[in-house]
Amino acid sequence: MRMMILVQCPPEPFNTLVRNGTAGPTMKKILDDTKPEAAYFSEREGKRGCVLIAEVQGASDVPRLAEPWFLNFNAEVEFRICMLPEELGKANLEALGKKWG
Repeated sequence: MRMMILVQCPPEPFNTLVRNGTAGPTMKKILDDTKPEAAYFSEREGKRGCVLIAEVQGASDVPRLAEPWFLNFNAEVEFRICMLPEELGKANLEALGKKWG
């Protein structure tokens, strides 16, 4: 199953890690280890953040993907199931609309 992982890092300890030159290598290590299929970096609610897309086999993958961000950056991490257009097409929305509409 594909997950969207929303990461938001508070100013500290990130500012300190940027100043001492370890923020970039730490992020690279996390990305190399977790191997997301996509990674986009931006601000989130005025803080540093990123959106990652990763394939997960089950709930037990959540700690593997979240703990590096928690432990290294004191980040907030959220997970959302996400679909490709073809996956949404398999959802049979018409039948659901008839059943629940």
